[in-house]
Amino acid sequence: MRAWRKAWLDVTEAQIIAALLGFIDRGEASEAAFEEMALAVFAYQFAHNQPYRRFAIQRGRTPLTVRRWRDIPAVPITAFKDLTLSCTPPEEAQAVFMTSGTTQGGIRGKSHHPTLAVWDRSMLVNFRNRFMQQRERIAMGILFPDEAALPNSSLAHYLALAKRECGTSDSAGFIGPDGLDIPRLIAALERAEASGEPYALLGASFSFVHLLDALAAAGRRFALPEGSRILDTGGFKGQSREMGADAFYDALSVALGVPRAACINMYGMTELSTQFYDDGNAIYPPVKSGPHWIRSRVVDPVTGHDLPEGATGVLLHHDLAHFNCVSAILTEDAGIIVEGGFKLLGRVDGADSKGCSLAVAAFLKAARG
Repeated sequence: MRAWRKAWLDVTEAQIIAALLGFIDRGEASEAAFEEMALAVFAYQFAHNQPYRRFAIQRGRTPLTVRRWRDIPAVPITAFKDLTLSCTPPEEAQAVFMTSGTTQGGIRGKSHHPTLAVWDRSMLVNFRNRFMQQRERIAMGILFPDEAALPNSSLAHYLALAKRECGTSDSAGFIGPDGLDIPRLIAALERAEASGEPYALLGASFSFVHLLDALAAAGRRFALPEGSRILDTGGFKGQSREMGADAFYDALSVALGVPRAACINMYGMTELSTQFYDDGNAIYPPVKSGPHWIRSRVVDPVTGHDLPEGATGVLLHHDLAHFNCVSAILTEDAGIIVEGGFKLLGRVDGADSKGCSLAVAAFLKAARG
């Protein structure tokens, strides 16, 4: 066993945090560098996350036996609803992000963060590179409740961070206790249109559907200045009328005067600390990709084996920034690995859905001992 791997078995939380912050700040990382950091994080999680340790041992995967990051055992995403997966005592968490609870009888999955230093660095470095694109600040309109309203929402924290660190002083949120404040938002869009300065709208996809409906009802359209951008995330189910993706981005472009190429979809989840972006939705589905501290695979959910490029399977993400919980997450999202990233195809169904359920059952049986 390599000397560094043995050293990571006794690493402190402060040491793993410092190592990850340095890794994120590197700007890029080779496959070998990612693998070394991934094995170090696995050793840390194996030592301190007891349910995960039991599962890994049952699979015969330990820091002594795992040689490649692809062999690090992945946890099914729904397991976060059944078990506390945390390296540090959950009561010591600085933040607890929770899923919406729209599935599995309202049970909410939880990710515990003893510090937000790594989460915040991961978000900001990636956001500045993929959404801001060298612009230091831009006027922002936020179409999602704030952290005071949703203190356990990773998206609320994400948008607050974006606004504080990358928004201009006149950036504002437009959702309050009564929902989307359409009059105030229309006034902001009017000012942005007249100013000639780029404007960014960021929020949940369903909020944009409500905005589109309100603009259509009022007979309003805008031509936001060149360089304006839109970021949406999530879906519409249970929150607004559903729209096909092409219709959605066409409607945004027509109503706000922002080309589809500047309509960015962010793909993230509570069970990760890193987000994925595409380079616009001129063509759908676009290719999504992440920064150098996350890797994605498409696998058979039962065997965990990689499927060939171009084959449809279940997305598995390995996020080094999610250091306190579990870095390797088997999602319930279907995807295809392509050059430069992956295409997200929606939720799994059929055999893959059954395979994900079997993976969850196997994990819980092993993790509970």
